Amino acid sequence: MADSNENLVAEIEALGEKLTAAKASIGQRIIGQETVVDLALTTLLSGGHGLLVGVPGLAKTLLVETLGVVMGLSTNRVQFTPDLMPGDILGSEVLETASDGSRAFRFIEGPIFCQLLMADEINRASPRTQSALLQAMQEREVTIAGKERPLDDPFHVLATQNPIEQEGTYPLPEAQLDRFLLQINVDYPDRETERDILLATTGAVQSVSTEVFSAPELVKAQEIVRRMPVGDSVVDLILDLVRAGRPDQTDAPDHVREYVSWGPGPRAAQALMLSVRARALLQGRLAPSSEDVEALAGPVLIHRMALGFAARAQGVSLEGVIAEMLAHVLKVEAAA
Repeated sequence: MADSNENLVAEIEALGEKLTAAKASIGQRIIGQETVVDLALTTLLSGGHGLLVGVPGLAKTLLVETLGVVMGLSTNRVQFTPDLMPGDILGSEVLETASDGSRAFRFIEGPIFCQLLMADEINRASPRTQSALLQAMQEREVTIAGKERPLDDPFHVLATQNPIEQEGTYPLPEAQLDRFLLQINVDYPDRETERDILLATTGAVQSVSTEVFSAPELVKAQEIVRRMPVGDSVVDLILDLVRAGRPDQTDAPDHVREYVSWGPGPRAAQALMLSVRARALLQGRLAPSSEDVEALAGPVLIHRMALGFAARAQGVSLEGVIAEMLAHVLKVEAAA
């Protein structure tokens, strides 16, 4: 057992050094946005999918492209539009005629057959097309013409969404939102960071990122993340936090019962359990702490909860509700 623990510690430390190099390579093209980069890497290390929410021009597309290069993943991009059909993502069978006159169907793979798929402005496609991603995101396979076709390993979806312009869009259903491990909010840079962006991106020479990981190395890193130990106090904090967000629970805080119409399910606890390990790894630690739970509560829970009409009318925000939930749970645990 001691040898096994020592091996795990050595693997975690070696992976931490490699992740430091990966972040440095990403930083060659993505200036600032350290939190966004960390959350995107947390998503990949956890083996999940991410929803990038931000106005146009904040380097969301560039981030996904850069992650594909640095992590050694084959990358495809799909621009979601109202006329996009499921076959445009999954692929389709075509009837071909051979030179001898015989005919046979041949499957042409769609862009989903890659290791990192960028779903750009995912809420602009119809629900029928959005649903084409559900099976792929959960089961890592798609069913086309009655035949199951496995996707590449690893397989990740990083989708973008514009939070402002909602005309002509189709909000993602709750079932699909729940498939995203994290919601990553991309905000405007501060003045000094924006100055650095101007100087770095408008000159004659453009910075480039280099490959640090390969796809098999990322899969191995995901296995190491799952082997990281999690203390009982962190497990209890995760459970208490997720359960505090459900308005029908008897021990839910008053503000949750008053404002929240539906809360997070067990998949939220699973997402927190995985992502806190990945964040601890990115921070150079051997195990997650309550600090990781506090940092990831918002990205994990915000797309897995909904406010009631009265709460929205009063200007209540989900961010505020989650912050109050976290404060309530920490206070209860401290008292215990």
